[in-house]
Amino acid sequence: MTFNSQDIIHDIRAELEKLIDFVSGEEAETATADHIERSLFRYMLKLGAKLLLLFFVMQAQKSSREPLQMQGGQKLPYHSEKKRTYFSIFGKIPLWRPYFYKSGSEGQSPLDAELSLGADRYSDFLREMTEYLGVYVAYSKATDVEERVLGLKLSTRVIQKIVDEDAATVEAFYAQKPAPLPDTEAEILVIQADGKGVPLVLETPAEPKVRLGKGQKRGRKKEAIVTSVYTIAGAPRTPQEVVASFFYPDQSSASKQVASKRSKPQNKYVWATLEGKDTALARLAKQVAPRQGSHILHKVALCDGCEALQSRIEAQFPDFDLVLDFIHANEYLWKVVNSLLGENNEQRTEWVAKRTLLMLSGETQQVIAEFRSRAQDGQCTAAQREKLVKTANYFERNLPYMDYSTYLAKGWPIASGVIEGACRHFVKDRFELSGMRWTQEGAENLMHLRAVAENEDWDDYHDFRKRQRHARLYTLPFPEQDYLEDQALTLETPLDTSRKNRGSVREASDSTTRPNCETPSGAATVNFDKYQDYHALPLAI
Repeated sequence: MTFNSQDIIHDIRAELEKLIDFVSGEEAETATADHIERSLFRYMLKLGAKLLLLFFVMQAQKSSREPLQMQGGQKLPYHSEKKRTYFSIFGKIPLWRPYFYKSGSEGQSPLDAELSLGADRYSDFLREMTEYLGVYVAYSKATDVEERVLGLKLSTRVIQKIVDEDAATVEAFYAQKPAPLPDTEAEILVIQADGKGVPLVLETPAEPKVRLGKGQKRGRKKEAIVTSVYTIAGAPRTPQEVVASFFYPDQSSASKQVASKRSKPQNKYVWATLEGKDTALARLAKQVAPRQGSHILHKVALCDGCEALQSRIEAQFPDFDLVLDFIHANEYLWKVVNSLLGENNEQRTEWVAKRTLLMLSGETQQVIAEFRSRAQDGQCTAAQREKLVKTANYFERNLPYMDYSTYLAKGWPIASGVIEGACRHFVKDRFELSGMRWTQEGAENLMHLRAVAENEDWDDYHDFRKRQRHARLYTLPFPEQDYLEDQALTLETPLDTSRKNRGSVREASDSTTRPNCETPSGAATVNFDKYQDYHALPLAI
């Protein structure tokens, strides 16, 4: 059966009239706002499906069926109308378009390039929505949300496939992205790095067991290295101010002074990878290099006491001052005091605060000497001695990175809160949900897209991705266009929807000149011989 776009247009106009009647008719007078809102949303999804079908039909109708000129000089004759399915947020929409083919040559559908369609059936809007959900929640939850809101059902396997495909150009996107402008940066360039385990599936599945033995696990963990770079304004403060704000945040005016001095990181960029420390730091170096310049007065590298990470940072970033994260160092003091006084002793806070002040004042050697002396005390238990010696050794090894009095005077950050938060939020909150096990490739790809979202590059990245895909699939240039939201209607002028005016509005609409949507003279009509009527197309959501 053949039909042209006028059939669809007339039906859409009728649907719009139904919508107006729905919100302004007698039944609406007793309806709740919730009922109207939900019904309108479903109506608009169905209407969107019909409008998208209309767009496809009109594009196919105006497409030429003349022989297609190829780059090699040969011509492909028009063969037939060939169908592909476009899986949109409105559902599955059939797209019939002219197909050019001759024996011995690869068939072509030029309309695919004009519409910049991907290689598969999933629309870019649906892909981006699905991926954005998948970046923050489990894939199974993402499918539940889309089914509940849009009436669409994608399998988790499809989501994984879409994520894997669309993460492929993330590295290329960041390689071409310009560095932030100097006037948007602060004077201290900061890098941070830390690790967080991601549970992976076993490469060789273990023999199924009803109950695991002691120490056995169903998977293994691999360390994801999380890195960050940003700039921040200097905030000089005294050791006393830091101690007051850290231990007595609600009691001290000094803590309020420190809080008032804090500045926010500028142009923060976060990344995570399972490919190891060397790969992570090499990539971080590429992000750091274009951000250096005369506007940068200090360069600071923050990390915990991991020797493998410290040595690599010093080798990769020799012009940065390495600083031991103060919070990690402080945690060692708490372990010591818990061993000496017990976890419920009320004097613990004062004990730790006193030694923290020494540490921040450049007197870490004094703390080390105290701990070594206590460890020699005959009344010291083996457990206490172990904590004292371990902490003394840790401080002694990290002394070159613990000149906190100098760091504070210069206004440098001394805590790796940015990277600690990233390890928790970026990695743990998504990759360590209950029962999760990942393949390394699947986790790596999701981390790439999660970085795009966290760095607030989502729209820019997907614009880049679509352009890259278009260049890979087609020879035509990428179609530039303005988005409809830039020309969106506003509700500043209320619409007159009273019954007495509805007839005149309809008459005016009918009398206005409509766009010529008939099949162009000489052009082929679209043949939907599978369907008896276009109303039977699988559009319902």
